[in-house]
Order: sequence, then C-alpha cells, then structure tokens
Amino acid sequence: MSGGHLQIVVCAAGPAADVTQLINAAQKHLWTTAVTATPNGIDFIDVPVIEELTGAAVRSSYQASFSGRRSLPAADALVIAPATYNSINKIALGLADNYAMTSVAELIGRQVPTVIVPFVNAALAARSPFRRAVASLRDEGVRILLGPEDRWEPHPPGSGKDRQRAFPWTTAFDTATQLANADRSAASGDGKSR
Repeated sequence: MSGGHLQIVVCAAGPAADVTQLINAAQKHLWTTAVTATPNGIDFIDVPVIEELTGAAVRSSYQASFSGRRSLPAADALVIAPATYNSINKIALGLADNYAMTSVAELIGRQVPTVIVPFVNAALAARSPFRRAVASLRDEGVRILLGPEDRWEPHPPGSGKDRQRAFPWTTAFDTATQLANADRSAASGDGKSR
C-alpha cells in the first residue's frame, strides 16, 4: 500500500533518538507520519526535527481541540518503537495512564494494524509479566517483532547502547505495511486477513 498514514509511538529508550529512520522509510513510500511520545520518551527525541519532517506536532500530553475536528488522517498502521518493558506491560493490561498509552489502547481497539518493536534487555524479557504481555498482545493480533524469526532479540543487560544502532526501523515499517495491505485486502472482500 502506498500513501497510508503511519502513527508512531516512541517510548523512553535509546533508539527513540533515531525515529527519523522510520519516518524517512515511510515517506519514501509516500506515507504520512505523526509521532506521539510517552511522557519520558519526549526527552529522547528531537521534537523540532521530527515536526519539520512530519509536518505534524509531536504529542506527549492531552490537548484541548478547539476546532472540534481531527488534525491528522486516520491511522492505517501503528508502530510502537522502541517499546519499553514498562510500556509493553501497560499496553497488554490496557492501562491508559498517559496520552500515548490512551492512543495505543484506542488504535488497537479499532483494530488498526499494529507493530511493536521491544527494546528490552534479556533479564527483563525473561520475567513472567513480560512474557505474558507479549503472548497476550499477540493473541490480540498485535505483531511483536521479537525472537529468532524476527532477527531481533533482547540484549544482554548493560549493552543497550551498543544494540541501539541495530534497531530494526525498516523492518518495523515493512511489517506495518504488510499488515496494512492485508487489512485493506480483507476490507475489500478478497478473503485475505491479517
């Protein structure tokens, strides 16, 4: 699909500083983009650069809408990247304690094709709450890029900075595009589904 709208949610992890790679990948395929950051995630990104690239304000808190209309097109896909241990657990539990988590909960509830790319260390990924959260989100149809088949594994504790450079931004966009295409095909009645 060409020309869709990609909603991006960034969390407070090192790779967030490079979210422009995801924006650029989407724009090369004529997708529009907008970025929402968790309250702590906002400190990891260059807001003016992102706003210039996307043409949309970076949101991290609730704002009153005086016009009464949406300022962004409806999302064709959602990418949450980098997704932290904390955010993944919140998303799975349906916790909406900030603007980013509320947006994610609603978009998943609307069945917008969703891709999550965790950035967690192996000690956190080994925890039962995290494993349950990943399984629960996958059961709900969320695509989580994690594991040998995705060539994206948790990093050893203390090695996040080195692992940051390998973050799979392009894979995240490609996966979101595939899901959006499947969703669009299913909606048009050709029998395919995501």
